[in-house]
Amino acid sequence: MTKRRLALLIAGLLPVLALASYAAITRINLNPRHTVGEQLDALNGVAIYYNGGVNTVQGRHLSKDGYNLGLRYQCVEFVKRYYFERHNHRMPDTYGHAKDFFDPRLNEGELNTQRAMLQFHNGGSTAPQADDLLVFGPSLLNRYGHVAVIASVGATSLEIAQQNPGPFGNARENLALTQQAGRWTIQAPEVLGWLRLPPAETTAEPGNL
Repeated sequence: MTKRRLALLIAGLLPVLALASYAAITRINLNPRHTVGEQLDALNGVAIYYNGGVNTVQGRHLSKDGYNLGLRYQCVEFVKRYYFERHNHRMPDTYGHAKDFFDPRLNEGELNTQRAMLQFHNGGSTAPQADDLLVFGPSLLNRYGHVAVIASVGATSLEIAQQNPGPFGNARENLALTQQAGRWTIQAPEVLGWLRLPPAETTAEPGNL
């Protein structure tokens, strides 16, 4: 084999090795301070669990009557469990990655029928509120996106509650919020927008697991 061919072979293998290494390391708990499945926090009585590596999966979580809450202890599992336990809300589409929770084809305030929630765009005319579901799009190292629940909103920032932010991430995170010319923008990379329960559902009785 010539040096040129060897160099080309190595160049072709490097991306494959990098992807394999990333896939392996994101399934390992690198933080000895916590164990997978440990409760880290709770939002309005709904527990937030530690997941270790972001691609760690501990099986599918179903309610007692079979409603799919998602893969333990991924970010999607927390938000679906949050709306189910707190508001007895069931999403018509019980599958999908985090990025799939936001439908870019919808207009501001239109009903997202897959999630049975109203949808608002980041940079749109509707301010985010506590209890909204925040959706992040994919990034270079995260092709699935991310979801969280907005815990509180202030004049210039908001706090989110999240599951599976990474082995050294925090269950709570503050993001900058700006308002200009009637447009509200969460100043964080990849934020697509937020979803909100229709008014009638915010007073629903809690669900039972």
